[in-house]
Amino acid sequence: MKHLGSVTEINGAEIEPVDVITFGSPCQDLSVAGNRAGIHSGERSNLFFEAIRIIKEMREATNDKYPRYAVWENVPGAFSSNKGRDFHAVLEAFCSVCDSTVSIPEPCDTKRPDKLVWNKAGEIVGDNYSVAWRTLDAQYWGVPQRRKRIYLVADFTGRCAGEILFKPDSLRGDMSQGNEAGQEVTADVVGGVDGSSGNGGQLAATVISSYGTKWNGNAGA
Repeated sequence: MKHLGSVTEINGAEIEPVDVITFGSPCQDLSVAGNRAGIHSGERSNLFFEAIRIIKEMREATNDKYPRYAVWENVPGAFSSNKGRDFHAVLEAFCSVCDSTVSIPEPCDTKRPDKLVWNKAGEIVGDNYSVAWRTLDAQYWGVPQRRKRIYLVADFTGRCAGEILFKPDSLRGDMSQGNEAGQEVTADVVGGVDGSSGNGGQLAATVISSYGTKWNGNAGA
């Protein structure tokens, strides 16, 4: 194991290229048990953007070859922090690794017009990249306690993020119970990364209706 020091001092262009970068950025400013300063203003949780910077530096230095994947983990409070806008910032940050002009559509809720309300699982498919997220409970993976966490997978060179995170035989553990109360996963219908709509007025997105089912809908632009 190599210890590279403070994340704020690491230059992604200078360290050894890797296939996967994983990180669980500090959650104190996102957790419902914390001060909820948010991912931008929080002195700890804003370290998330240092990891994104390192990823971008490494990809630029390797002609977009490394890393191919990134895995991010955080508390479910990230969904509601800053009225849901912090998770929107997370999605845009990951997508911006491959598209600096990306604009992720915001999930609308007529009952809560002041908030962005996120489903516990979803996927964005862009131009040869993809981002998928899902809430898992660690008690179904050998930990003797309930510990729900968001897991996000980004595939920067393809459309495999959803397959990695949602395909049953790609993960160990009890898939029927891993999600809250064993319910089916219904993904957010997130539009094409340019905000465009698909046929019939439907958002151009990949929709994952449940574990093990085929993807429905159109791929994003």
